[in-house]
Amino acid sequence: MNEMAAGRPGRTPRSLREAWVALAGLSAVFLFEMLDNSILNVALPVIGRELHASTTALQWVTGAYAVVFGGLMLAFGAIADRFGRRRIMLVGLVLLGGASLATAVVTSAEQLIAVRATMGAAAAMTTPGSMALAFRLFDEDGPRVRALTLISTVGLVGLAVGPTAGGVVLAIAPWQVLLLVNAPIAVLAFLGVRSGIAPDDPAGLHRDPLDVPGMLLGTATIVLALLAPTLFVDEGAGSWAPWVTTAVAAVSAICFVLRERLARHPLLDLRLLALPLVSSGLAFKAATGLATAGLGYMVTLQLQLDWGWPPALAAVGMLPQVVVLIAGSAFVNPFVERVGLDRATWISSAAVVSGLAVYGLLGRFGYLWVAIALVLVAAGMRVVGVVAGFNVVRGLPENRTTIGTALVDTATEVTSGTGIAVTGTILAVLFTGDIATSHWSPRQTGEFHRAVTLAGLTLTVVAAALVGWGIARSRNAAGDQAATPIDDTVPQDA
Repeated sequence: MNEMAAGRPGRTPRSLREAWVALAGLSAVFLFEMLDNSILNVALPVIGRELHASTTALQWVTGAYAVVFGGLMLAFGAIADRFGRRRIMLVGLVLLGGASLATAVVTSAEQLIAVRATMGAAAAMTTPGSMALAFRLFDEDGPRVRALTLISTVGLVGLAVGPTAGGVVLAIAPWQVLLLVNAPIAVLAFLGVRSGIAPDDPAGLHRDPLDVPGMLLGTATIVLALLAPTLFVDEGAGSWAPWVTTAVAAVSAICFVLRERLARHPLLDLRLLALPLVSSGLAFKAATGLATAGLGYMVTLQLQLDWGWPPALAAVGMLPQVVVLIAGSAFVNPFVERVGLDRATWISSAAVVSGLAVYGLLGRFGYLWVAIALVLVAAGMRVVGVVAGFNVVRGLPENRTTIGTALVDTATEVTSGTGIAVTGTILAVLFTGDIATSHWSPRQTGEFHRAVTLAGLTLTVVAAALVGWGIARSRNAAGDQAATPIDDTVPQDA
């Protein structure tokens, strides 16, 4: 920890103890994000019975969180870069704790959806800032990577143990406890951030006026982009609703780009996306989000519907991925130190693409190939999750780091939804009949195999294109790129 630049206000802790306190608080923030939906999914049947919720309402119990979270990240990232990352995070943690406590008095599905939407807003206020603040705790790349690895490991542990922990809790307590647990997590995070991280240095912020039209257009674009995949999966490619939603999202995106190009003080300066480290990091994260969500969706359907595994056995079948995600933390830092940041990202992204290719070509021939695909994608994701996000922050001016980390999370959210949408749409087109029936005919089994093969290879091609473009962009980045503030000038390497 001797790499800390102690005493620099708003950037670093004043002691080793404060460094650990700060990291504990930031880890708690990421734990909430990863634990939240995974632990709640187990309780959806119970919630449906107790609140008399329809299938659509149950879908929105989880969907409201994801849509609000993804839709508001860019807006709150921009706000945090202006008014203070620490301040916005603390406000978000108070909101999270209050929304969690409100679960105790929920009596209808509509009220629960409102609570979940509020939690999504709180997550949008806290999650992007966690990476930005962790990055600013230290001045050297080595400690920064280790700090981000620690935070991501805590979150992945929450993701992995969430379903099991939720099942245990439901055996002895009401479902409300699964959301009430967020309150002590919020308190822990609040105390850690407030005690371990000094208030933001005004020199690391900027005071440009908020681009309210840009915020509205950006939020609308992301919300519609997250809604469209759900509609494609639920209503099928033959319905008009997902296509109209997609078209409106595209129009909104075009309007957002035009607004940001013309605005004097844009929400997102598009020149940031031209920075090699930023654009390459976003490409790698997008490829990983696409692969992880798409593969998880296909494997879940294959194990339970094609091979007839019960849910408990199917959960065991996903263990190779869980083990790699958790145990891989011990190898991230040595791997990065040995091959360097850029090569680590390239190799790990190639592993993600290889895992998709293995599943698309060989997954239907037996579980061994499924396990290999899960391991390759998980191993690649474990490194890319830390290093690609780190590179985005490293390539940004200091007063734009939170909007940058919001971009990373937004790219992951949108491409995860896209991965599921591509897979669900191909299945809807090629599979005849009800996919959830207990016994498939030989013809339906063949249709399913053709669908997952085509979906797997389609995702492989798209992910490979993103990775290839990311590698090309990262080759343009200088080894230790010094980001120049872009308020007045375009960076020379853009």
